[in-house]
Amino acid sequence: MHHFTFTLQHQALGADANGWSGGKCVTTRAPWRRRVAIIICDMWDNHWSSGAAERVNIMAPRMNQVLHAARNHGAHILHAPSETMPFYANSAARQRMLDLPAVQLPAAKEHPAPPLPIDASDHGSDTGETSTFKAWSRQHSALDIDEARDGISDNGEEIYRYLQQQQIEQVLIMGVHTNMCVLNRSFAIKQMVRWGVPIALVRDLTDAMYNPAMAPYVSHDDGVQLVIGYIEKFWCPTIESGQLYLALS
Repeated sequence: MHHFTFTLQHQALGADANGWSGGKCVTTRAPWRRRVAIIICDMWDNHWSSGAAERVNIMAPRMNQVLHAARNHGAHILHAPSETMPFYANSAARQRMLDLPAVQLPAAKEHPAPPLPIDASDHGSDTGETSTFKAWSRQHSALDIDEARDGISDNGEEIYRYLQQQQIEQVLIMGVHTNMCVLNRSFAIKQMVRWGVPIALVRDLTDAMYNPAMAPYVSHDDGVQLVIGYIEKFWCPTIESGQLYLALS
């Protein structure tokens, strides 16, 4: 078992000394002797939005470095490129997930879901595209898959089975997009929180679908930060990959 040290960050609503209501950033730092799994959400080989695809191309090599460090220190790596399972039909990492024994799913807990702070009703491309289509067929090739150890699944029940079988105590999620798949997939933040699974977002290895021409009319990067803040307030803590990478290197 390996030591992982995380600084978990979340935001709490409260009143200051003058009684004004506001949010406060709260961090918790502790060395954990825990079994950790990392879920990589929808880091596809391509995207219908050229801006989204370009940001994934930039992010993927850094993400791969972090994943190698984590894997080498005993973390379990679960690749979840949704809607691409046929590509992995002959993959041992895919078969590993299909072979898991059934487990009883927990009853989903009620959890409030306030509206998101950004408007992505135009589908969120900041490079002009408005027509969505399935541009992806596999996970991004810059992310290495260890067929002998990793898992591949886009199914929340399969991933929950794996977490139970391996007695995972902490899940980290990275990938895209925070305001869509990272929150809403069957294996992602909302479902894990409702199942009572401890999860944290790796906040610098993610992106949002947001067009600055839409409310609240901020830059793309600021829109991403608004969604990360929303997650910290209402769903789960976040961590930064640099501390993870340094702790594990």
